[in-house]
Amino acid sequence: VFDGPVDAIWIENMNTVMDDNKILTLANNDRIPMLRPNVTLHFEVEDLRNASPATVSRAGIIYISEADLGWKPFVATYVDK
Repeated sequence: VFDGPVDAIWIENMNTVMDDNKILTLANNDRIPMLRPNVTLHFEVEDLRNASPATVSRAGIIYISEADLGWKPFVATYVDK
């Protein structure tokens, strides 16, 4: 699970992991097999402003508005702190 803002540099490095190859290609061109068939990646982000169209096309996107979510998760988060 990745939780935080999308940075243009690191998210582009994840493209090869998110496509059918599932291989992380490092800056020095080393390639590391990453995912087994039963493993998935989950990104929880505020927006995709810095993501390229290539990244967005590889991701399944679920949008939940604050109005649909309601107030209970906010209170639960506050109480847990």
